[in-house]
Amino acid sequence: MNDLRHHFRTPLMRSPFHPRVEAANVLNAWAPWAGVTTALNFGDVAMEHSSIRNSASLYDISPMIKYAIEGPGAAAYLDRLTLRRASALPVGAVQYTSWCNDAGHVLDDGTLFRLGEDRFRLCCQERHLPWLQDSAIGFDVSIRDETEAIAGLSLQGPTSFSVLSAAGGADLASLKPFRLAEMHLGPAGPVMVSRTGFTGDLGYEIWTTPDRALDLWDHLMAAGTPHRLRPVGTEALNIARIEAGFIIANMDFICAEQVLRPDRARQPDEIGLGWMVDLDKGAFNGRNAIRAAREGGMLHWALVGLDIEGNVPAEGAELYLDGKKAVGQVTAAVWSPTTKRNLALAQIRRPWHRDAGDRLRAEIYALRELQYHKLMLRARIARRPFFNPPRRRATPPGMF
Repeated sequence: MNDLRHHFRTPLMRSPFHPRVEAANVLNAWAPWAGVTTALNFGDVAMEHSSIRNSASLYDISPMIKYAIEGPGAAAYLDRLTLRRASALPVGAVQYTSWCNDAGHVLDDGTLFRLGEDRFRLCCQERHLPWLQDSAIGFDVSIRDETEAIAGLSLQGPTSFSVLSAAGGADLASLKPFRLAEMHLGPAGPVMVSRTGFTGDLGYEIWTTPDRALDLWDHLMAAGTPHRLRPVGTEALNIARIEAGFIIANMDFICAEQVLRPDRARQPDEIGLGWMVDLDKGAFNGRNAIRAAREGGMLHWALVGLDIEGNVPAEGAELYLDGKKAVGQVTAAVWSPTTKRNLALAQIRRPWHRDAGDRLRAEIYALRELQYHKLMLRARIARRPFFNPPRRRATPPGMF
C-alpha cells in the first residue's frame, strides 16, 4: 500500500492487488474501504454474483483490518476481551467472535486466527487499536496493526477448491471449515490458506505478503480459467452475504465506539450474536451487563431475517405492525438471484421478532419512471441463513 508519509498526495491508499484490479475494472467503479480504494464491480454485477454461486470468484480482502496479538498472555487476554473462549481455540483454527464494552454493547465482530500457542490474528471491519491496547493492561501481550503487512484474496464458489487444486493446493482437500494451513503455492510462494469466507458458500481466504500479491493473483487467475474464475466487487459480495444472513458493522449495527445516540448501541442478543456469549468462562468485557439485560428483560431489539413479497428490494424500509405501528427498520435487502426471494435483514423491536405473525408490512418506495410509488408489502420473519448449501461444509470438497 501507499507510503503513509505521503498520504496527503493520495487520499485513498491502494491495495497490493490494485494493478490487477484496476486493469479489470472496466467501468471504473470504486469505493473506499478502511481508507483503501476497492472495486464496487468489474462491469456486470449479475455475472459476478453468478460466479460466487455457480463457479468461482476472487475478491480482494487486503483492506480488512488485521491485528497481531502475541505473547504468553495472549489467550488469557482474548478470553477477557471477547465473548467466546479463545483459549479453547486449537492452533490452526479460526473462530468467529465479537467483543463489547463494559455496558455490554457490541464494539465489532470479526474472525480470530490462532497461528501458534501464543500467536493470534484478529480480523475485523473497523479500527480498534487504542481499545485493544487499553484492554491489554495487566496482560503479558503485545498488539500491533498488521493490516498493511498482509495481502489477502477471498476465493469463493463451488469450483473454488478445483481452482485451488489446479494452483497446487490439492493437499488442502482435508482442510475443514474454520481451519487453516500453510503451504507453498507454486510461483506465488508461501501462503497461508484458511477455509473461511463471507459468502456462505464453499470458499477459502489466501494470505500472503504484499511483495508476492501480484504473483498470487496471476497464478490463481491462470489456474482458474478452466473453472470460470472471475474477479468480483463489493456489490456482488453484498448480495451473497445477505443470502448467507451475515451482518456487517456500521451497516446492520453501529459499533458502540461510534454511536452518537445512546439508544443506537446494541447488545449481542439484539443483533443475533447471543449464541456466542459464554457466561461460564469467567470475567470478560460486558459480562455483567449482558447477564443483567437477559435477567431483567432489558433487551429491546432483535435482528431478524425477512421474506418480503414481490421483487422490489426493501433497502431502508420501515416496518409496521398492521400497517400502523412502527416496529423496526430494514438494514440490508436484496432480490436474491439464488433463492428467487425478496430478502432482508432488519432490526425489529421485541417481542415482535417472535409474535408478529402475518402482521408485518414493509413500507417501500419503488421508483417507476421518475415517480415513487409507495408499497406496503407483507413481510414474514424467516430463518437465517437464507442460503446454506451442503457443499459449504463438505470435506473433502467436491471437484465441481
